[in-house]
Amino acid sequence: MNRTTQSFALLCAASSALLLAGCNAPAPQASAPQSSSAGSSAPVGVTPTSFRMPEGTGCSGDVARWKAIQDNDLATGHVSKSVYDRIQNDINQASAACSAGRDAEARAMVRASRSRNGYPG
Repeated sequence: MNRTTQSFALLCAASSALLLAGCNAPAPQASAPQSSSAGSSAPVGVTPTSFRMPEGTGCSGDVARWKAIQDNDLATGHVSKSVYDRIQNDINQASAACSAGRDAEARAMVRASRSRNGYPG
């Protein structure tokens, strides 16, 4: 190998070593998670272990579960207050339809709200 080729090879090896050293740098340390304001011991963003999905059948069960999901998502910071308020409007309309005996309509309203807001069916 001539001197230019050796210098280039050494430069490439040194550059590679420096680039790889960056991959081995220690990750920044995360601070301890904060407790949520809901009074539970769960960190912010984590559903408390005391959370239970409401039971029930038909539209009343669907509405109650959708409301519980939204209350939990607001408490854990997974949804903004403005989105929560918009979804609560959907929930109130579905609840009114359910109370009026329009089960299929209320259940369809819950499904549409979930879909519109990116929640699985």
